[in-house]
Amino acid sequence: MDTHSEKEVKRWVFAQLCDGLRAIAHDITAPRHYLKLCGSDEELRSVLPARWEVQPTNYFMKAAVATFDAKPLANGYRMEFHQTGPVSRACIIAPDGNLAASGSAAETEDVFMYDRIETAQDHRRKGLGVAVMGALGAARKSLVSPQLLVATEDGRNLYENLGWTVLAPFAAAAIPES
Repeated sequence: MDTHSEKEVKRWVFAQLCDGLRAIAHDITAPRHYLKLCGSDEELRSVLPARWEVQPTNYFMKAAVATFDAKPLANGYRMEFHQTGPVSRACIIAPDGNLAASGSAAETEDVFMYDRIETAQDHRRKGLGVAVMGALGAARKSLVSPQLLVATEDGRNLYENLGWTVLAPFAAAAIPES
């Protein structure tokens, strides 16, 4: 997937170790390209050349509930929502005009996948992340397809409190910028 973000140019996601992952790991030499694996850090490290650096562990998670309780945004915050085909993006703008929280989601025939759900440090503990998830989830066309995401350690705790379960560890690696 071409992401072209400040942190990441491209990412490749693998459900398991395979020859394709090994080949890509040997071919890539540029930073900001990420390899991601539903598996442990040790499994991923075992197929990477030395130039790759394994990132902090993440978790592949599934929602146990179909929806989020919608609550009004904190005073002065406003939601912006954009949808292009199967991809949705929700942004919460703070009273000062800065981005307070955001996230994206994409839906296929088989799955609804949340991505990059983030709340800025100064705006945490106000329900903004849950509001982003709710806005994105409201765009789902199929209420039977599973809702999935990849969470950091901090995110894992939040999502588990919301009823999500860990399906697998999720390892990631990148070549550091010199």
